[in-house]
Amino acid sequence: MSDLRRIPDLWRRLDVTVRDLPLALLLIGASFLPVLRGHETQVGDLPARPFDALAAVVLALMCLPLALRRRWPAVSLALVSSGFLVAELCSYHLVAGTALPMALLSAGAHLERHRRTAAAVLSAVYVALAIVLDRLGSPEGLDGFLTFYVLLVVAWGIGGWLRSTRAAEAERRRHVAEATRAAERTRIARELHDVVTHHVTAMVVQAEAARYLTAAPDRLDTTLSAVTSTGRRAITDLRHLLDLLNPDHDTDVRPPAPGELHTLVEQTRQAGQPVEFTEEGNPAESAGSAEFVIYRVVQESLTNALKYAHGSRTVVRVRYGEKETIVQVGTDGSGSRTASPGGSGRGLAGLRERVDALGGEFSADRRAGGGFLVQANIPAGSTS
Repeated sequence: MSDLRRIPDLWRRLDVTVRDLPLALLLIGASFLPVLRGHETQVGDLPARPFDALAAVVLALMCLPLALRRRWPAVSLALVSSGFLVAELCSYHLVAGTALPMALLSAGAHLERHRRTAAAVLSAVYVALAIVLDRLGSPEGLDGFLTFYVLLVVAWGIGGWLRSTRAAEAERRRHVAEATRAAERTRIARELHDVVTHHVTAMVVQAEAARYLTAAPDRLDTTLSAVTSTGRRAITDLRHLLDLLNPDHDTDVRPPAPGELHTLVEQTRQAGQPVEFTEEGNPAESAGSAEFVIYRVVQESLTNALKYAHGSRTVVRVRYGEKETIVQVGTDGSGSRTASPGGSGRGLAGLRERVDALGGEFSADRRAGGGFLVQANIPAGSTS
């Protein structure tokens, strides 16, 4: 049974000419079936000529090139047309004449260059064929020749429609792939910013403070230990983020564990930032992406407090409600930013995107009396 399931895969691996050959052989075989006599594809309606050696050559010339109809559509069309032309001029009435509309359809679908030239040349050859057949006494008449020509044009048109449809689908897939790659790059850049900026900012602030503690060994040792601890956390978070780039890895971002907000606040305090933290209510049992966004809002806001208001009083409030969670992080603006690196402005924009994706509201504004306030209203249990 397993061998039978492998047959379609093995068939798809064959060269396209091999896969197209059975149709050519089928047409050759159909030309000898008694049941199909009287249903031949021909134009001119001249008296039929008996099948002979030349007819066999014509039959092969009309059918076998169909194996090339996707690999070399122009060659296939030229050979099939030549075979059909000889068959009509010699009055061989063959079922294999159906190969001509098939070759036209395939050429319309797969021919990339000189399409108009091919159509013009074939039309001119058909007109010449019609004139010669008429001179040979064909009773077909103008209506019959025009009808057959329209059928050939329809076959070419269907092929052209298939080609345009295939091109449109390829373009759509390209746009989808580009949009997916852009979204993934944005997501990775946002995660890198959130993870790296927070930890590096804390390390810079702690290292800068250590310069002034050489006379206090105990405090210096505590500060350097905090730098080491922050660096290790940064490495852990970066490793997790790099795991997300592994194709075999689950692409979902790990949600923060219970109590990580307290750990985040404590890390910021160790970096020298006085933080007051209050939580009201209880988070939803299945917070979904909301819990992760809450963590990122607090993390980015505390990072900015370290950068731009180092040493100033910072208040973090998280209030869990039935319908939404309100996060507020504010500074009074009394500190300095002499010990912190500058920012790129990417952080707050990333937060706004995260909150908007969950259908929430986000604001980040300076306070009238100095300082800065970040607030996010996040629907409870939201998922992106």
